[in-house]
Amino acid sequence: MNDIVPGSDDDVLSTAAKWKDEGREVALATVVTTWGSSPRPVGSQLAVDGDGNFSGSVSAGCVESAVVEAAAEVIANGAPKLLEFGIGDDQAWEVGLSCGGNIEIYVEKIE
Repeated sequence: MNDIVPGSDDDVLSTAAKWKDEGREVALATVVTTWGSSPRPVGSQLAVDGDGNFSGSVSAGCVESAVVEAAAEVIANGAPKLLEFGIGDDQAWEVGLSCGGNIEIYVEKIE
């Protein structure tokens, strides 16, 4: 069973460090830009391990699912990604970001 630790009060960096100490591969997603209405502020973070466990929050619902999927790719190939979700983006509607804003999320592998 996956460990899912949602919410904004988590100490995401401590969780990521603990997972690294346990030998897990880890990616960190960080909200780097917002415009208009967005579920989480700049600086919000989500840690994801190679098994799909995650801690923290960068958005809500389906956007977070898309970020977890991107984190798996980043863990696999080591190349960081900048994800953008916004009201004018077809993908935003697909993943449920219909709040009228834009968010950019940077995803990087923790070495």
